Amino acid sequence: MAVLLLPIPGLPRVRPGDDLGALLASAIAEARVGVKDDDVLVVCQKVVSKAEGRVVALSSIEPSELARAWAATYDKDARLIELVLRESARIVRMDGGNLIVETRSGWVCANAGIDQSNALDDDHVTLLPVDADASAARLRAHLAERLGADLAVIVTDTFGRPWRHGQIEFAIGVAGIDPLLDLRGTADMNGRELGITILAAADAIAAAAGLVMGKADGIGAVLVRGASVVRVAGDGPGARSLVRPRETDLFR
Repeated sequence: MAVLLLPIPGLPRVRPGDDLGALLASAIAEARVGVKDDDVLVVCQKVVSKAEGRVVALSSIEPSELARAWAATYDKDARLIELVLRESARIVRMDGGNLIVETRSGWVCANAGIDQSNALDDDHVTLLPVDADASAARLRAHLAERLGADLAVIVTDTFGRPWRHGQIEFAIGVAGIDPLLDLRGTADMNGRELGITILAAADAIAAAAGLVMGKADGIGAVLVRGASVVRVAGDGPGARSLVRPRETDLFR
């Protein structure tokens, strides 16, 4: 089986209030990739957050005493640290200049996913969408109306990984597919029944799309064709189903 990664060029720099669904539909049509019902559109978080107004000017932030003290110790911007604290449900680790938190959506990541790269200007940062699953569902509905195809949509962000160097794209919003591919009960090549294998299909697709979404290339969306996914009725369980329950998470 071949999996095709089709970058969607032509997406303009997105600003708060822009109709992202219309912009994506136009860029996809101009790319002439021949959209199919089983395609998955991967959209980077940055353009989603900008369109939804999840952009904050650092000059508008008054840091707390905690943010000031921690920032001074590690030569950080106290305003940025304050935003991270505001966007966090829980601090997982705060040591050595690293701030690992659990976001209000349940993601464990550095700096609550707040990003300064490719923001509106040097004074602004982007926050994660309030509900990236809802963002993916809205885009899916808009694209179905505009393009006449039943696409699945994945919203991605760049996260680091425990125990490994480097960052990859993770799915933080999913609509139209099951984010997990449950292989339990199927057999391996030797006929042995699989008992625990559940693949993070949405994360795998996100990571693959990330190979052609360079931060300096202006590619904010990728159409993925041929990936092994399970289509669902409606929007499905969303990316939240990828978060391991606290009772089985040995590392929280």
